Amino acid sequence: MKKPTKSFEIALSAIAAAIAAAFMMIGSLTPFMLAAGYVIATVALMLPLSKDFLWGSALAYLAAGLIAVWIAPWNIVPYAVFFGLHPIVNYLQKKYVRRTPLKILCFAAKAVWFDLAMWLSFFVLTWGAGLQFPAYVTRFLYYILFLGGTLFFAGYDVMIFLCQRSVNAVIRRIRR
Repeated sequence: MKKPTKSFEIALSAIAAAIAAAFMMIGSLTPFMLAAGYVIATVALMLPLSKDFLWGSALAYLAAGLIAVWIAPWNIVPYAVFFGLHPIVNYLQKKYVRRTPLKILCFAAKAVWFDLAMWLSFFVLTWGAGLQFPAYVTRFLYYILFLGGTLFFAGYDVMIFLCQRSVNAVIRRIRR
């Protein structure tokens, strides 16, 4: 198998940036699609990582954020602080972390990062974007974020690792 060229890396990264930006903009325009837009943007950023294009994925992350910021700048905050960086961090973890204690430490650090990112996103989306949450959510915010968020993140992190494996299998078929 030949080594992928730089033009292939640029093309794959551009496709990933376009998909991520498009779904974040769709999610920003229709509030019930906001979470789906973040998740699909996360999966789109896995395209360059499937061919070990770390810089291509980082540039796709930046490009998607800069393109989507024009539609709704406040709605990009969760993507910028967590969802866009998460597949890159998972890639680095899978590549460099081999020992179980370090994997547990990585998971704990990512869970705290997720909780703090969702806390920041709650306040930015409430004050900046004007999203309204039910009264019980604001009343029990810290329980929902730090207990429920950590439990949710455990499943989400496993799902993202499995999605990366699926994207790798699909992109492996491209002969470059």
